[in-house]
Amino acid sequence: MSRTRFKWKWSGFDEVRKSDGVKQACREQASRIQARAGEGYVVEDRNYPSRSGAAVRPDTPEAYRDNSENNTLLKSIY
Repeated sequence: MSRTRFKWKWSGFDEVRKSDGVKQACREQASRIQARAGEGYVVEDRNYPSRSGAAVRPDTPEAYRDNSENNTLLKSIY
């Protein structure tokens, strides 16, 4: 039996990670987390050199306090 070898095409992975479908899926997930966290949190789109993403962060002083005291964003993930 011979051993099959292949070479990864990393540019293809980058294309998939930067595609509109992945951006939309990240945005949808972040929006669900934001909705569970409550008022005072915002969704931000993130664009990195090799991938896309989205983040949820507190936007008001009350949300910052709530998140630091109760880990609201972490609890909103699950």
